[in-house]
Amino acid sequence: MGRFGYGKQLRLLSARDYGPVFDKAEAKISRPVFLILARYTGRQNPRLGLVISKKNARRAVDRNRIKRLVRESFRQQQHELPNWDIVFLARRGIAQQNHELFSSELDKAWHTLSKRANQAPPEST
Repeated sequence: MGRFGYGKQLRLLSARDYGPVFDKAEAKISRPVFLILARYTGRQNPRLGLVISKKNARRAVDRNRIKRLVRESFRQQQHELPNWDIVFLARRGIAQQNHELFSSELDKAWHTLSKRANQAPPEST
């Protein structure tokens, strides 16, 4: 079994990394409290970026909790995910979302993303 870390090689770090995902997302997974955008990059591993604004989660403690939950879920699922750049965007109401329901919806979203990646052939970047 592979490692389950969350090092820099698994993160989108700059605006230059986020831009192509926002501009030309190949997969969009919409849930009531979040949206996932993804794009094939040809890298050796998936990368995750988080966008959680104050508008959608007012308190810092809520934003940090959401980030922690998403990163942990991604870390556990990374070997099942396609080698795409993935951006998680929070929507209104995410701070009030039940932990178990949120985790369940996130797991379903990762599964859906994996299925879509297997159905569609990767396009050149």
